[in-house]
Amino acid sequence: MKDLKNNLTTSGKGLTNIQSKRTKGFGYQVLGFGAGAGGIQTVEVEYLIVAGGGSGGGSGAAGAGGMLSNYGATAIELVVGNAYTVTIGAGGAAVGQGADGNNGADSVLSGTDLTTITSVGGGGGGTDNVLGKAGGSGGGGGSGLYPKAGGSGTVGQGNDGGSGTSTPNYGAGGGGGANAAGGNGSGSAGGTGGVGLQNAITGTNTYYAGGGRGTVGDVGAGGSGSLGGGGSGGRDFTAPGDGTDGLGGGGGGGGYNTSRSSGGSGVVILRMADADYSGTTTGSPTVATDVGGSGDTVLTFTGSGSYTG
Repeated sequence: MKDLKNNLTTSGKGLTNIQSKRTKGFGYQVLGFGAGAGGIQTVEVEYLIVAGGGSGGGSGAAGAGGMLSNYGATAIELVVGNAYTVTIGAGGAAVGQGADGNNGADSVLSGTDLTTITSVGGGGGGTDNVLGKAGGSGGGGGSGLYPKAGGSGTVGQGNDGGSGTSTPNYGAGGGGGANAAGGNGSGSAGGTGGVGLQNAITGTNTYYAGGGRGTVGDVGAGGSGSLGGGGSGGRDFTAPGDGTDGLGGGGGGGGYNTSRSSGGSGVVILRMADADYSGTTTGSPTVATDVGGSGDTVLTFTGSGSYTG
């Protein structure tokens, strides 16, 4: 727990001092709250916020949900007794044949005293001759006689989707991921999904926010999805894979006469000292204490809810 008067700006906390947090209050007279007032106390919190991935289009794969984290860097401060809302972005819903994919929904951490932190939903994949959509990471562009470019990713959250090709068997673009752009399609394969980014806020180094792989025709390989929950690419008569829920993965691109993929839902993870954890939540997050012997508590929200500092 932190003394607000000695920390009016956000304070840093590196990986080497995770166990060094201490609880302290401060004199009410400094802010003039009146005799007997307890003053404002805050707690340092690290976060990981991943949005929902987009859904695959008729050929182009979807982009991963945007990813933001301050783990191992500068902590934010939450005021003790105040409630903070956690919104988990859903993955983009699957579409019918001949349609471009849907964007995923944003994931958000907000509160009255907190600058709202928003990760942007992943871009949907393009269908034949249709652009990939912009998002946290961009969706892959559609292939065909008039192939299109991938959608743009959001700076600081993800990367662009790859482009489709006009070369038979018409490989479509892969969706962008948190750590790399989607690959371009070719005549023999759909574009690879952009790989996700590793983060160890839970105590386990895990990939999040991987892009889906683009489709290819009946000769060639759609191929596997990317690290971070990206869906596999479809082929003609072979369905693509969905993005992985809780990782914000983008869905794979669909082939001829197949079903279409959906995006994976996002996640919000909060980490703080065990001594600072209030125990007051809604939405039933998973709670782990003394993670890896660090003296820290980790809250993992896969559904919307709240935390009271």
